[in-house]
Amino acid sequence: MELPKDPMMLFSFINMKLRDFYPSLDALCQDMQVSKEEIVNKLKAVGFEYNPEQNKFW
Repeated sequence: MELPKDPMMLFSFINMKLRDFYPSLDALCQDMQVSKEEIVNKLKAVGFEYNPEQNKFW
């Protein structure tokens, strides 16, 4: 799976997937075979952090 390169597009894409399809970031990464560390680092670089209780980046 090719993730969006633009951080804002990635933010929207990941949050939509988490909201609609996955109970956690770990489940999304495992199912889509993508790097959790890469997603977290890319979004952290533009000011977003993952909130496991709300299952979204904010």
